[in-house]
Amino acid sequence: MTPIRIGIVGYGYWGPKLVRSFGQVAEFEVAGVADLRPERLAQAELDLPSSTTTADFEQLLDDASIEAIAIATPISTHADLAKRALEAGKHVWLEKPMAHSVEACEELVQLAKQNDRVLLVDHTFLYTGAVEKMHELVSSGQLGELYYFDSVRVNLGLFQHDYNVVWDLAPHDLSIMLHLVDDRPVQVQAMGAAPLQTGTKLESVAYVTIRFASGMIGHCHVNWLAPTKIRMTQVAGTKKMLVWDDVEPDTKVKVYDSGVDVASTPESKYDAMVQYRTGDMWAPQLDKTEALRKEAQHFFDCVRNGEAPRSGGELGRDVVALLEAAQQSIDSGGLPIDLVDDGQVLEPHSTQGLAAPTLHSGAA
Repeated sequence: MTPIRIGIVGYGYWGPKLVRSFGQVAEFEVAGVADLRPERLAQAELDLPSSTTTADFEQLLDDASIEAIAIATPISTHADLAKRALEAGKHVWLEKPMAHSVEACEELVQLAKQNDRVLLVDHTFLYTGAVEKMHELVSSGQLGELYYFDSVRVNLGLFQHDYNVVWDLAPHDLSIMLHLVDDRPVQVQAMGAAPLQTGTKLESVAYVTIRFASGMIGHCHVNWLAPTKIRMTQVAGTKKMLVWDDVEPDTKVKVYDSGVDVASTPESKYDAMVQYRTGDMWAPQLDKTEALRKEAQHFFDCVRNGEAPRSGGELGRDVVALLEAAQQSIDSGGLPIDLVDDGQVLEPHSTQGLAAPTLHSGAA
């Protein structure tokens, strides 16, 4: 099968990782790299001596032999670069978060459909063995009906200068939550704090709560000011519970046959007897293939074989809807923000007369 020639836009932190991952998949050929910074282009020339390096993104778009574009640039540029690539007939791999607003995301989703192009949003964790196993356990019904999704993603740094901790860290957990939970989010409430005076009011600590139509609750705690690195998710259901500790080197996912059974007493249906169930714990074997490499192979299968992206534009758009609503809630002092669903697109909707949420300076 003919390899896909792909161009990489942005050669900062994530761009070289994309080059390495696409280079590990025989079906891809990295044809060019675009970046505005001379020092990054110089590094790209050393890493890829046979590829085109340019400061002009249009040069990659004008090359008819390049079928796909991978975009790893600041959030504020995502929508414009992805739009231009789709309009040029390229398949698009887009770093998360997908864009700065639901409206911009939806425009990209529709452009991809109109031009029959693949739009994959790089929510890499969905391709890890841990999340794949969690999805298998949840979708097969082994956990039963879900009670809650609770995640903690904290560490000391890395501080960003153009967007806050919610837009930086929460997309990981929100994308995982939406991937696992077959339910509709209906409301978001968030609180955040910016204890450091760095010249811009960027929240470095935040708590985001999502309510679902079924009554299930999701919660994400994100923090740049924690003394330890924690990457932990707990999912509880009526039958079983699971814990994913991504810092754990070996048994990252553990499944517990634990829970609470509630039964009415014979004397009165209003009196409930609570019985605790503590059964066995087991740690399933996980696929240890590198997630980014697996995602690159999946992108190829989507382009060549017509598979639907696991992390397509619709998922990326819904993650941004939750981010927008969380930011609006933070900006309003913690007011709950309803999510309006017209059957296709989730959109934040405040009943308090608040302005639409925006990213902080430099990221919009």
